[in-house]
Amino acid sequence: MDIGQAIYDFFGSNGELGLVFCIFLLFLLDALLIPTLPELFFILAYIGGAKYGHPELFGVEILIAAILAEQVGIFSLYYVVKHVSIPKKIQGVADKYTKFLITSDEKLLLVNRVAPVLPFAGAFIAILGWNPRKSSLYIALGCIVKFGVILILSQFFFEFFSSGEAQIFTIIMILVVIGVSIACSTLLKKRKGLE
Repeated sequence: MDIGQAIYDFFGSNGELGLVFCIFLLFLLDALLIPTLPELFFILAYIGGAKYGHPELFGVEILIAAILAEQVGIFSLYYVVKHVSIPKKIQGVADKYTKFLITSDEKLLLVNRVAPVLPFAGAFIAILGWNPRKSSLYIALGCIVKFGVILILSQFFFEFFSSGEAQIFTIIMILVVIGVSIACSTLLKKRKGLE
């Protein structure tokens, strides 16, 4: 069974607060080690929460939950890796890997929002000695830009289309975002010879 769906089913039935907590948990797991397709559940939560009266406010609530969860997850992993002895060979591999990418510093956390090329971001921050404050800023900025745009487009769909059509367009948009992210990641890795 899909862990993301199980969490959504369990918490989503508890109203607006349950959906916000669900988003926090899914983004936390995704930031730690378990891929959960956060974009899809983010928009499903938004669609589910739109019936609670203030969709814009609810959108801000789940955006804040996503940012906080990303920070907690990534920096929990950072803390663990920082306090464990990492072999020099792994440090070398991480360094070589990032040198092949578009950028090899904290800005890579922004690129990672569009093309997920940096798994376990917290580990990379620790291993490569990136500035935690800068990293935190780029993580938050990436969340705000990506999920803010998703919220704005979703709101647009709900204002100009019927509820059913808006939901379909919104879910198609998210699937396209996920597809484009995977394609960009794959293309970037192939161009740099990282497959």
